Amino acid sequence: MRVDTGGRTAAYAYDASNYRVPPRAVAFPRSAADVVAVLNACRELGIPVTARGGGTSMAGNAIGPGVVLDFSRHMNRVLDIDPATGIARVEAGVVLDDLRTAAGKHGLTFGPDPSSHSRCTLGGMIGNDACGNRSVRHGRTGRHIESLEIVTADGVHAIADHGGLRAADPADTASVERVAELADEVRQLVADQLALIRTELGRIPRQVSGYQLQHLLPEHGFDMARALVGTEGTCAVVVAATVRLVATAPASALLALGYDDVVDAAEDVPEILRWSPTAVEGMDEAIVATMRARRGTDSVTGLPGGRAWLYVELDGDEEELVAARAAELLDTLKARGRMADGRLVASPGERRSLWRVREDGAGLAARLLDGGESWPGWEDAAVAPEDLADYLRDFRALLAAHELTGVLYGHFGAGCVHVRVDFDFATDTGRAAARRFLQEAAALVVRHGGTLSGEHGDGRARGELLEIMYSDRMIRAFAAFKRAFDPEGLLNPGVIVAPAALDADLALHGPPAPDGRPTLFTFPHDDDGFAGAARRCVGIGRCRSDASAGGVMCPSYRATGDENDSTRGRARALQEMLRGETVHDGWRSTDVRDALDLCLSCKACSTDCPVGVDMATYKAEFLHQHYRGRIRPRSHYSLGWLPFTSALATWVARPLNALLRGPVGRLLARVGGVTRKRTIPAFASRRSLRSALRKSAADEPSALLFVDSFTRAFRPQVAGATARVLADAGIPSAARDGLCCGLTWVSTGQLSVARRVMARTVARLDGGPDSELPIVVAEPSCAAALKRDVPELLGTEAARRVAARVHTLTGALTDLAAPDWSSPPLPESVLLQTHCHEYATFGSRRPRDLLTRLGVPEVTEAEGCCGLAGNFGFEEQHYDTSMAVADLSLRPHLDAAAADDPPTVVADGFSCATQIDHLDQLAGGRGTRAVHLAELLDPAAAPARADQPGDTP
Repeated sequence: MRVDTGGRTAAYAYDASNYRVPPRAVAFPRSAADVVAVLNACRELGIPVTARGGGTSMAGNAIGPGVVLDFSRHMNRVLDIDPATGIARVEAGVVLDDLRTAAGKHGLTFGPDPSSHSRCTLGGMIGNDACGNRSVRHGRTGRHIESLEIVTADGVHAIADHGGLRAADPADTASVERVAELADEVRQLVADQLALIRTELGRIPRQVSGYQLQHLLPEHGFDMARALVGTEGTCAVVVAATVRLVATAPASALLALGYDDVVDAAEDVPEILRWSPTAVEGMDEAIVATMRARRGTDSVTGLPGGRAWLYVELDGDEEELVAARAAELLDTLKARGRMADGRLVASPGERRSLWRVREDGAGLAARLLDGGESWPGWEDAAVAPEDLADYLRDFRALLAAHELTGVLYGHFGAGCVHVRVDFDFATDTGRAAARRFLQEAAALVVRHGGTLSGEHGDGRARGELLEIMYSDRMIRAFAAFKRAFDPEGLLNPGVIVAPAALDADLALHGPPAPDGRPTLFTFPHDDDGFAGAARRCVGIGRCRSDASAGGVMCPSYRATGDENDSTRGRARALQEMLRGETVHDGWRSTDVRDALDLCLSCKACSTDCPVGVDMATYKAEFLHQHYRGRIRPRSHYSLGWLPFTSALATWVARPLNALLRGPVGRLLARVGGVTRKRTIPAFASRRSLRSALRKSAADEPSALLFVDSFTRAFRPQVAGATARVLADAGIPSAARDGLCCGLTWVSTGQLSVARRVMARTVARLDGGPDSELPIVVAEPSCAAALKRDVPELLGTEAARRVAARVHTLTGALTDLAAPDWSSPPLPESVLLQTHCHEYATFGSRRPRDLLTRLGVPEVTEAEGCCGLAGNFGFEEQHYDTSMAVADLSLRPHLDAAAADDPPTVVADGFSCATQIDHLDQLAGGRGTRAVHLAELLDPAAAPARADQPGDTP
């Protein structure tokens, strides 16, 4: 069993809450026996233990001061599914989506579906009694639990089921005796408090706060399994569970309903519930506006007019009948007069788009358009659905009285409101104001008959407030229940029972600040510069999703499964570095350097992360500061200076290529820190570029063709093809050679050099008669550097003017092509590898969409990073990770496409094309070669393709 200490535990000091509690160690158990061993050792030493799944808790119940048990690393399997009974056995660390995928093969699913379904674990859902978007149909997790396999604080391995508690091994006499003693103590507790439990617990569907002792009442059969659900790891550690699955409906329909106000939306909820929906989800305009600003206007499609929205999902056996019910409901709501607009969302693409907005709500609400930050803490209150409108009306009045702003979203059909509030947790005055607000908010929700927590648990955020919701007798009953299971108080201390103060251990208490050393990146979107940028990560954990969740982030985590290799883990390491408490050597920290080491600088997080973390930029800044005035890794010189050395190499390309293919090349690779498992790409000659661009210069250009370093040095034919395609599309261009975007110096953290290179490039592009022309860049990574890195590193108006003119070839053909332009004949099918930087920076202008519009019937995208990622995959120590990333998507797609002879593979990025060539070599040389989009659309190549079968005219 692996156990981490020291710097590698930085990520585990945080979850998705406002709190920070550094652990002493993190253990990664592989079996229940490992858990027993850890708990026995910790009991002997008096060390607390906190169980953790995906670390997405917003209440602070997945962090602790002792040993953190991370179940997601190894104990993450679906053990068994019985389709006949609809019963599944799973380990605590299994990700919900993995269970749903396995169950889906049998027409089944797990009912509760939190928005974090792509990374939350069943153990965490059990700990919080999580619900999700379809809770109006499926309720809370506890409703679907048949039994729990647990380990108690004193190391007893037991089974909790609907009839009580028993030892996992009946032959273990000591465990049998301890379990019997424990069960008797709990039975007596319940018997002494029957009236109390019956009157204070289980009043509304979402009453998650406290312990669910009502399941232990005689009329409920002493259901220990359901009683332990929602205890947040404070009574026992869940290692496995037996769960009940539900059937997936054959048909469903989604209604998107627009309102002028969230209260108006809430007023319609009781009527909507009469139609037996599966989901009734709400959100306000701030989330939608943030999504559109961050990912483009077309990232949210299918939404009707309004300033607040409800999603209503209906299901049934037949599409026509479900659609008819949806239409009838829509008419009913129109007649009621509150709905401003509404529509049935028929397009699967629009449905995915709308659900993506809702599921990213917590992250999108964390960092808003004006740069303001909002925080959880009161993000989980719930009332009866029929009381929701009145509660929201009073809650917004409370916000206004405290001069706070809240971003609202949540499970309106279940009366559960998630809200992020712009608390000021960084100052004493702000923390005092937040405390006053939270106490009044608790009193308000109790007056409305509601609960402090509806699915996230109480954690550190609301444990102190339980005394407002419950009587003193009930608080004492909760304490007695925990004491029966955990007499020494070692399991998740500070949560629910004897809770920590709600303003203790706040991550922003003593906010991180740099050591006074100026950064070279300007971080224009973050008021606090680098510190504010690193603070963008609030722990949502979308970077821990696997490829099935879509998107590209985070390739290194998908390859290793290590929290420290996730975007979140790296951001937390940077936050710890800035605090200077657990990381004492600041920018020189080797722990932080190691945490950033496997970051491929793909920039996918800058668009996939709901709060816009840009780890590529943070890594570049860190490397600059870390190695300032010091000797760097060899690859920083050999690969970081490639634009300079490749420019020289083009003058002697032929003899140099011959030399590099022999022993000298292998020696240079070793000296330069470059892997010898790859073939060094051949350099092109200067003559090749001149030949490629011959006759392409327009007398009156309407665009500039930026000939980047990679295109110039390795594939000048792409420059020629790009010029011809632009001319054919009515965008005649003039080539600009001898310039560089500075990308390789950025990715290796040589920012002083990068700034000089960029300044020279900007000076050339921002002056003269061509300074208003669009700039088209064939290499997506260089286009992204000009678009984003140049203005953020230089911070000048000239740099911003140049950036505003930059287009990829896809973007130019989408936005600038003549209306009547049509492409040459194209193949029936294309396998596409989109460069990560193009995906992240030019996401609204995607090659897939262009190829589809041009008439390619089948475009299959190998969604995800290719794994080479510029210098990363050529560095000796990163080769294995590079290939593991390629194995996630690109290699399987290439293997499938190999059935075509030969397949048409399009990859605009030089790195992507190089990785594809390498994979083809490893496969025995199948002849799979990637072409640039310009080569595919090149009118000069059209006659050669016109007679090929399968082309689309």
